[in-house]
Amino acid sequence: MNRRLNTILFIAVLIAGICAYAIYRLASSRMGPAGQISVVQVVAAKENTPIGTVLSQANLTTLRIVGTPPKGAVLKPENAIGRGVIANLYQGEPILEDRLAAAGSGGGLAATIPSGMRACAVKVDDVVGVAGFVTPGLRVDVLTSGSPSGTSNQGVMASTILQNIEVLSAGTDIQKDDQGKAKPVKVVNLLVTPEQAETLSLASNHLTIQLVLRNPLDTKLTNVPHTSLASLLSEATPAPAVAKGPVNRVIHKEAPKPFSIEIITGSKRNEITVAIPEGQK
Repeated sequence: MNRRLNTILFIAVLIAGICAYAIYRLASSRMGPAGQISVVQVVAAKENTPIGTVLSQANLTTLRIVGTPPKGAVLKPENAIGRGVIANLYQGEPILEDRLAAAGSGGGLAATIPSGMRACAVKVDDVVGVAGFVTPGLRVDVLTSGSPSGTSNQGVMASTILQNIEVLSAGTDIQKDDQGKAKPVKVVNLLVTPEQAETLSLASNHLTIQLVLRNPLDTKLTNVPHTSLASLLSEATPAPAVAKGPVNRVIHKEAPKPFSIEIITGSKRNEITVAIPEGQK
């Protein structure tokens, strides 16, 4: 009995030793050479910082992170000061290198434009701008409507000229009206290629522009046919009723049936068929 108990105790001590060793190795991986937990100091946003802001010391703070810091984290404030923000930063968020423009490129909207792309501004109102729901990062289609010069209103055509275009920024621009008074005008900057920028420039100067909001996950480009006002009116207008005039009915009269007369002379009988002339009864 004592032998069996000793065996059970030996096995329990062995299992406890293995568990203790595993915990020790796990804790050792998080310990520094001096036997202390590794703590790394990273640079973080002191407050919410929008796109285009040039960072200064007032925008920055530091955080202590236990273990391995995030990949690409800025470790020193001097490596972030003077660089433009190309993606919104939120309070307490560690600042990563890919959220900042290259050193020396400054801030503002230009720092957020990728190489080979262009930012094209489009003036919009609440309706054209999808009632204010167009915000940076969303995707839109660009529709135009207008008619060639010298044509009637029924020559108006609507066409989708650009699809799946990223909104770079959306805000207001102060312009003066005819009386010299300042008035706010909503402006949406779209991220386009140089060829698309030319198309958008022509459309904004000569046609009416409409932005159509789309699902960011829907990136499929489709071939959308043009729509004309004349075709819409032809579908909506019922066919004109045909005027009914007096109806002339032709009555066909049956020809009178002939009758026969039997003449008896002595022993002889003669039968004569007589037809009634037309127009007489």
